[in-house]
Amino acid sequence: MTVHIYFARKFLWIFLGICTVFFVLTVLVDMMEQLRRYDVETVGFGKVLNLTLLRAPESLYQLMPLIVILATIALFINLSRSSELVVVRAAGRSGIVSVLSPTTVSLIIGLLSVTTLNPIVAATSVQYELQSDMLKSGGRSALSLSDEGIWLRQGGEAGHAVIHAGSTNADASVFLDITIVTYALEGGPQKRIEADSARLVDGGWELSNVRTWPLVVGLNEGAEPTRANAVTFPSTLTADRIRERFGTPSSISIWKLPAFIEELNDSGFSARRHQVWLQMELAQPLFLMAMVLVASAFTMRHTRFGNTGIAVLTSVLIGFSLHFIRNFAQILGENGQIPVMLAAWAPPIASVLLALGLLLHMEDG
Repeated sequence: MTVHIYFARKFLWIFLGICTVFFVLTVLVDMMEQLRRYDVETVGFGKVLNLTLLRAPESLYQLMPLIVILATIALFINLSRSSELVVVRAAGRSGIVSVLSPTTVSLIIGLLSVTTLNPIVAATSVQYELQSDMLKSGGRSALSLSDEGIWLRQGGEAGHAVIHAGSTNADASVFLDITIVTYALEGGPQKRIEADSARLVDGGWELSNVRTWPLVVGLNEGAEPTRANAVTFPSTLTADRIRERFGTPSSISIWKLPAFIEELNDSGFSARRHQVWLQMELAQPLFLMAMVLVASAFTMRHTRFGNTGIAVLTSVLIGFSLHFIRNFAQILGENGQIPVMLAAWAPPIASVLLALGLLLHMEDG
């Protein structure tokens, strides 16, 4: 048990050290991107640094499989150079038993990443998008989904409008039971528009069966509305922007994702992308375990045998290949080519089985 704790502690410290290095690198690289995108003299260096730090957790979260591979490689190469791995094997411990402690730590890291880091990444990515939109366009548009339907806010030079829709179709191009309340640029509400349906096209909303009430002080609320069969209401929103905002599952905490999927289904949106993302997040700890097993299969050898560089390169390439296959399965699952559970769980399970096969072959021939 002492050897297991020793290996686990060493793997954890190496993992934290590599995370720190990657965090610093991602901050520096992303800061260069933010400095290129925004004028520091206009927005200020503090806001640029804030945007960079908000984006860093998401970048680090995406690099988690690579960090686990590098931590495993560094662990076993260090143990081989210090001959600690030779002593452990001479004591009668097999390679499978030696890799048990880092595999367990990677499982715990995966569970903490999904349950703790995932909500942090979701919150920071949302704040990044909001502050980025604020710097680009003054934050004049917003989208949200609730039990009461879909809420949208759009802005323009003449003022802004709050839009409510009861439901929509899967591609966010047709909305039903539309209510629009327009506001002056720096004043109160101007008018209320209701329509049976609205089609979002380039440059505006095409409303059908429209009723309009002017919202003027002293006007009777029960006044008859102005009716029209079709009206075009200008808009800065597009169907692509709505789909992109609602179709980014990484910006939603995994704890809130099941309820959000249900709301998407009730509103008429396709929730398949979010379902695939949810299952892939749940399978993330298993995939991190596979990365440890793959890396250990090629590095649990004494450095005197030579070809250490080739072994390291091979393990990294296999890890990247498995990660690419996992992303490809995710795309197939989002497009409906394969079932959701197969897209999310088949690559991690296959990766673990492949890694175990490689480890057994390398250790026992």
